[in-house]
Amino acid sequence: MTTTQKGDYGAENITVLKGLEAVRKRPAMYIGDIDKRGMHHLIWEVVDNSIDEALAGYCSNITVSILPDYGISVEDDGRGIPVELHKGEGRSALEVVMTVLHAGGKFDKDSYKVSGGLHGVGVSVVNALSSKCGVDVHRNGKIYRQNYEKGFVKSKVEVVGDTKKTGTTTIFYPDFNIFKNNEWDYALIDERLRELAFLNSELTINLRDVRSDEIRESTYHYKGGLSQFVKHIDQGHNPVFDKPIYITGEKEGVPIEMAMRYNDSYTENIITFVNNINTIEGGSHLAGFKSALTRTLNQYATKNNLFKPVKGVPFSLSGNDVREGLVVVLSVKIAEPQFEGQTKTKLGNSEVKGICDSIITEGLTDYFEQNPSIAKKILGKAEMAARARDAARKARELVRRKNVLEISSLPGKLADCSEKSPELSELYLVEGDSAGGSAKQGRNRRFQAILPLRGKVINAEKARIDKLLSNNEIQTIITALGAGFNDDNSDESEGDFNIDNLRYHKVIIMTDADVDGSHIRTLLLTFFYRKMPQLFFNGHIYIAQPPLYKLTIGTRTVYTYDETEQEIVLKRLKKENGDKKIGIQRYKGLGEMNADQLWSTTMDPEKRTLIKVNVEDMGETNRIFSRLMGEDVTERRIFIEKNAKFVVNLDV
Repeated sequence: MTTTQKGDYGAENITVLKGLEAVRKRPAMYIGDIDKRGMHHLIWEVVDNSIDEALAGYCSNITVSILPDYGISVEDDGRGIPVELHKGEGRSALEVVMTVLHAGGKFDKDSYKVSGGLHGVGVSVVNALSSKCGVDVHRNGKIYRQNYEKGFVKSKVEVVGDTKKTGTTTIFYPDFNIFKNNEWDYALIDERLRELAFLNSELTINLRDVRSDEIRESTYHYKGGLSQFVKHIDQGHNPVFDKPIYITGEKEGVPIEMAMRYNDSYTENIITFVNNINTIEGGSHLAGFKSALTRTLNQYATKNNLFKPVKGVPFSLSGNDVREGLVVVLSVKIAEPQFEGQTKTKLGNSEVKGICDSIITEGLTDYFEQNPSIAKKILGKAEMAARARDAARKARELVRRKNVLEISSLPGKLADCSEKSPELSELYLVEGDSAGGSAKQGRNRRFQAILPLRGKVINAEKARIDKLLSNNEIQTIITALGAGFNDDNSDESEGDFNIDNLRYHKVIIMTDADVDGSHIRTLLLTFFYRKMPQLFFNGHIYIAQPPLYKLTIGTRTVYTYDETEQEIVLKRLKKENGDKKIGIQRYKGLGEMNADQLWSTTMDPEKRTLIKVNVEDMGETNRIFSRLMGEDVTERRIFIEKNAKFVVNLDV
């Protein structure tokens, strides 16, 4: 046997990327992607440095400005980045921070006890991915300035004036040879900065948009901190008591802050942070809180003889019971956090569970002793939830069948695929039997499963768990997915949702392009978010995009997916075939398409368009679900009136 070598491989083939070249070569490794999310991550990296100064007690004000020509300015009144000579590097410390990866004060425990941010790639990455960048440092009575282009130094550190203040101002312009997105999202920036102001009660954060003559400004300062954050999240619900319970403490160098309140809904809303970053997958700090809450409430009830034994057996509340209608913000600061999980947003430091448990147990015990009327209100609500628990358990058993094929003989239910590997399998949740029939005929049976849904599923935002589980469509969905449910509403020892048991790694919602289809899609998203949130965090939820129009001219057929595309294609076709008549058909339902049309336009992986559903901001996501799907009609009307002007294709 002979081996053909296509080229020599020696030392000369090894490429060394110097300075920040590696960042420009593989930007997604450092900021996640090169689209909207990654570009906005540049702001968070610079703001994180200012937040670090605030956490250390040296910064009170941060101002973020969106400038003309796509620039961003971040100004703080901290100590200012050091400009003195760095002995190890032989150049200004400012230049080192801006041009060397993983250089900065946050790696020195004497400079920063804790630091914000999750990945900590540093402001040098922002510099590397900017066409232009400049820094002004107010320090030692002088203003120091240095400019950069694409990560390279373009001027020495120079004194450009005198000053009486301290702080750092960084201005950068993203390099659009790298980024696909070229627009800053004011609402997204505004929401994140407001969140940071809630989490840092001594800090004032300003946002200015000066891209046009009409300057937009927001200023956030919340002296009430997490308590105000809870009220903000809980808008649209009826609270069980007005003033949130607030607990703070520190053990083993780990400060803990927690605020909580109950409302009259059936869903929980727990948002956790580590060093100001939303840990959407929870972790040890969340586990410590859950165990403390359940145990403390049961101990208080037992001590005060509030529960009667059931058939001689002492009655106790489960974690699900005590968290029904609960709204919580939990914030932890850790010097060296360890993150795990699919999105690296799950806290893994095991010692934090005991610290949170201890501090919160002590705080809640003291609070309940001093506020017995509120303790009884909470326990009364939890006891009502417990009454529904037995009914829910019976309904739960109906959806725990190990063999999903047991339901395949039921009319209009699951048509499974032959592929046994979840990573290669897809489940289409299809609106109606008619479309379901076309999808079953047109699909690739090897890897595509079809589950037609009759009518509208129950609204998970307004239904208690026993009612939810008695819904036939909900039962069928849970059984088909095979991973259980309700993981987010359970203690470590409770619940049976296990993402590892998920039978399909793409769960695709396919509904009609009309009002009913949109409503069904929203109801399904509500159910998944409230009872199976890990499906979003692990990237398993998708929305199919069926065509809106079918254009025919002679034997030629063209499908378009929105109004804009339809107009563009129509003009092009008129320009190409002259006076020939063009037939236009607007699809209102999937059932109008036959099997081969549905496959070629919506289900063929080579041609289809899928929208992946992500959760970037849990606080805002929770508020949207509460406003649109909850009990408060007034809040919903306000939302509709505010956003009605943005509707471009209303199908009624």
